[in-house]
Amino acid sequence: MEGGEWRSNIIRQIQARNKYETSAFQDIISFQSRLFDNVNTLKNENLQLTLINERIKYSNTDNVTSSGATAATEKIQVLEHKILAQQEELTSLHRRRGESAQQIINLNDRVHELERQLQNKDVIISENTAITASLRAEIQMYENNMAELQGLNQVLRDEHQALQIAFASIEEKLRKAQDENRALVDRLIKYKAKDADKMNEENEHFLKSSNPTAFFINTFGRVSFGKKSDKVRKELEEAARESGSRSSAESPGSSSEDKLIESMPFYTTVLPTKVALKFDAHDGEVNAVKWSPTDRVVATGGADRKVKLWDVSKSMIENRGNLVGSNAGVMSVDFDSTGAYIVGASNDFASRVWTVADQRLRHTLTGHSGKVMAAKFLGESTKVITGSHDRTLKIWDLRSKSCTETKFVGSSCNDLVTSDGAGSTIISGHFDKTIRFWDIRTEMSGNHIMLQGKVTSLDLNRDSNYLLACVRDDTIQLIDLRMNTIVRSFSHESFKVGCDWSRAAFGPGGRLVAVGSADGAVYVWNTHTGRVESILKDHSLAVTAVSWHPQSGLLASVDRGKRALIWGDL
Repeated sequence: MEGGEWRSNIIRQIQARNKYETSAFQDIISFQSRLFDNVNTLKNENLQLTLINERIKYSNTDNVTSSGATAATEKIQVLEHKILAQQEELTSLHRRRGESAQQIINLNDRVHELERQLQNKDVIISENTAITASLRAEIQMYENNMAELQGLNQVLRDEHQALQIAFASIEEKLRKAQDENRALVDRLIKYKAKDADKMNEENEHFLKSSNPTAFFINTFGRVSFGKKSDKVRKELEEAARESGSRSSAESPGSSSEDKLIESMPFYTTVLPTKVALKFDAHDGEVNAVKWSPTDRVVATGGADRKVKLWDVSKSMIENRGNLVGSNAGVMSVDFDSTGAYIVGASNDFASRVWTVADQRLRHTLTGHSGKVMAAKFLGESTKVITGSHDRTLKIWDLRSKSCTETKFVGSSCNDLVTSDGAGSTIISGHFDKTIRFWDIRTEMSGNHIMLQGKVTSLDLNRDSNYLLACVRDDTIQLIDLRMNTIVRSFSHESFKVGCDWSRAAFGPGGRLVAVGSADGAVYVWNTHTGRVESILKDHSLAVTAVSWHPQSGLLASVDRGKRALIWGDL
């Protein structure tokens, strides 16, 4: 209803209802008016009869004995009866008048009450009209927003479909390129084999024609002997047997595990005994620590969503910069082999890559549906591998800024390492107490090792032959990757793993390992003897991560109370 027509309509309805309500009482009002007129007439007649009665009384006193006394008396009695009847009628009329007046009062009260209700309803109608107008405007706004969102959704669907088509095309090209690459590698191997055979033939021909006792090593490391090759081979075998018999005689009770551990390369590492530097690294828990492979710079990641760089080259702590961009706590940090890039894994389901020189955020790797617990460079600075609580590992190509492969591992990943310089083999530690081995050229896991607790961290020694695993059953396991065998287990009555992301680390020489404990101490074991070399106590809360400097042997440790320590001699 437009304009003021609704008001006119309401007034007409009120007038019609008023007419309907009052028409029922018109007869009562007119009857009351007639009653008033009759009352007035009867009053006058009563007054006249009263006067006549008085005159008759006076006349009776004067003419008591007259002959007309009897007739007058009869007339007086008739008049008295008539007066009584009129008085009774007058009383009845008064009673009816009172009843009619009371009905009129009640009806007036009812009319007033209905008028008040009508006014209240008019107010409610006005308020509802205003609300209806605002709701219509809001509905119109939502309809416009919905139309815009539908248009945007259609655009996104079109883009998604186009990206799927492009992805399918690129994936097909990738498969073709991989097939072609495998074919080329096979051809190259065949050609190299032919070249090796040809070289061996030439060497044998040369030996026959010149020096029959000499031998040469071809391009593939194969030894080609001349005429006396059998004699030389026998002499070498005898020397090897004599050396083996001497070593067995020297250590008759040594076990196979001890022999494997003794084969580890030895590098001199100074055992840290004192705190060189102590500082507050973050505004909350410190979850990760890592030394730069090239400088005396240590990186820390904390619950305050920052990665911080600290320079200790001047025998004092200096903040080199804060790497920001994470929306939740940083759980892991790692440098590339050149120390130019650093990657951080975060609880906001993403990982980020910064450049160390200018502290700029270069890449944000999103795609996981759970916390990212570990992120490492995969052989080179253009590839990153991440492990997450969503039970997947993702391989990222920083040049294309995309995920190139996703591996579904079946359990939450707490840490991972790459076992060779090319990054072709990945080792991951999981919530389900399993260490899994992955070849990036295949889809499935190569093999696995079951432990007695959740795996909180992994670390490799320098030559990638030994794997260190921190386990939630309060042990540290040393694994020989050549045999896939646990060769040593480290434990101590006071050592307790403090959290599910507690990080253990090899020393730079491989003969020492360190890990933080829930009691705030850092335990250092000797991998050769299995004994605790040192218990470093200065933290007041659980130590979450440790890291050895690759050259100087300095040890960095961080705890759940924002504190970071540098152990050793600066």
